[in-house]
Amino acid sequence: MRAHGCSCHSIEALRAAAHSPWVQIILARINPIGSHMDADPDTVVSTLWEARAGGKGIVGMKILGQGDMRKRQDEALRYALSLGVLDAFTIGAENAAEQDDLIRRVAAVSV
Repeated sequence: MRAHGCSCHSIEALRAAAHSPWVQIILARINPIGSHMDADPDTVVSTLWEARAGGKGIVGMKILGQGDMRKRQDEALRYALSLGVLDAFTIGAENAAEQDDLIRRVAAVSV
């Protein structure tokens, strides 16, 4: 299956994508501290729910705030997984050990 999507890097782009009939999947920056995001977390989440209401898939990115939450992974993961609006998310790791640790942390989060 193919889908049209976009990666948003401003609140205006995120809002436009949320209402565009062409966009089927949105990649949006989301984390609890608003790091490297398009707006504050509440504004972004509200816009993502609008997109979801329009039938769009939502992929979260910058879950660890581009490294700003590197020492607060559990908090960031719990936040992302508790939103209920994300279908998936991307998360960066600098090496295999870090990736394995993040996979373990994701599996251990209870929301």
